[in-house]
Amino acid sequence: MSLPHAILTALLEKPSSGLELTRRFDKSIGYFWSATHQQIYRELGKLEADGLIRILPAEQPARGQRKSYEVLPAGRAELARWTAASQEPKPMRDALLLRLRAAAVVGTAGLGDDLRRHLQLHERQLAEYQEIESRDFPPGKDSPQDRLQHLVLRAGIDLETFWIGWLRHALEEFAELPGTDPA
Repeated sequence: MSLPHAILTALLEKPSSGLELTRRFDKSIGYFWSATHQQIYRELGKLEADGLIRILPAEQPARGQRKSYEVLPAGRAELARWTAASQEPKPMRDALLLRLRAAAVVGTAGLGDDLRRHLQLHERQLAEYQEIESRDFPPGKDSPQDRLQHLVLRAGIDLETFWIGWLRHALEEFAELPGTDPA
């Protein structure tokens, strides 16, 4: 149910076309709630049919022109309702953790290399988040909107920091196991 709310949030921040939304998802919301181009367009149709958004009138009628959308009062009310509602945390599902558990019974072949690969990926993601933080949240940028958006980014930074620490620890443990590749 969160994709429509992610789209409503993005449209309240700035009315946009489906293509613009897709690009914005790739640069911000997509870090924590991903969606394909097709999913976004499908959801835009549903939101419009439900009376939560509307297509902005075109300045000049033109065939094949991009449709831009904006949130209607009912959409704002739905987003406010959803934001205020309580939700339970989702249990973690991570294939790497399951693979480690499986390695306990079938062996560790190839797992060391993948742990190192995951470490590199998380280190790169952390560097990207830190770059965004230094670029988009300089000292003194502390409006309520900025503070909340920065809080979301901090969650990403903290999560990547956790994974990096955990993976380094896992690699140390892995290197001590008999029959594993210590490289």
